[in-house]
Amino acid sequence: MISTHVLDAAAGRPAAGVSVRLDRADGASWVVVAGGVTDADGRLSGWAGESARPGTHRLVFGTGTYFAARGLETFYPEVTVTFTVTAPDEHHHVPLLLSPFAYSTYRGS
Repeated sequence: MISTHVLDAAAGRPAAGVSVRLDRADGASWVVVAGGVTDADGRLSGWAGESARPGTHRLVFGTGTYFAARGLETFYPEVTVTFTVTAPDEHHHVPLLLSPFAYSTYRGS
């Protein structure tokens, strides 16, 4: 399973309403696997099955739209986090800590 959690570090709260797309590499191109919007707790989970295949994946976060809805400018109109699934039976949690001019990510649990 693949999941994510977006935290707005500048506001000090979960980032609700961030669009997120999950893609999987297919040779030199990308295939859209799933998409959604973070909930009130900044979470998006439950991507299993096809999304958990071994290989390279990426999460594309619509950060520009998120900040624009709050009347804020951002340096990053989108954030793309690329990662590799080697054990599809494991949970792959990819949190994003976000502010208008910085972001960080890590493999969570």
